Amino acid sequence: MSIFSSILQKLGLKKKEEPASPSAAPVVTAPKASVAPAPKPAAPAAKASTPAAKSAEPTFTPTANFRPNAISEVDVVAHLEKLAAGSPGLDWKVSIVDLMKLLGLDSSLAARKELATELGCPADAMADSARMNVWLHKTVLKKVAENGGNIPQSLL
Repeated sequence: MSIFSSILQKLGLKKKEEPASPSAAPVVTAPKASVAPAPKPAAPAAKASTPAAKSAEPTFTPTANFRPNAISEVDVVAHLEKLAAGSPGLDWKVSIVDLMKLLGLDSSLAARKELATELGCPADAMADSARMNVWLHKTVLKKVAENGGNIPQSLL
């Protein structure tokens, strides 16, 4: 599992990955919909001039209980503040090291470099650990927001 996937999982944005068995294929189900059959033309027409005559395709009618799934947003700040209450001295709002420590992840330079590589950190920032850390913190919060985390604009 990638480091960023671990971050998403710890924040409740991604379920824990289960090992896939080689014989198990994913099952995809779609919502059922009623489809009206296409009307059969009584006689061949030379040209279709009415809108009803032009439309010979089936009509999609959603069932009464069909509702599209909304993207759920996780209040990341509340989750992290709750964790921070038990870990005084960690300033996750400005430090990628503190954010990773708060989530119980390895915050070593090697782990941060691996995460930076995973997220596409520019080479010039990778050469300077302070610049890499700033880039990494901002990028992690941005990517968390893109994955359903509710991050205030002030932190992005």
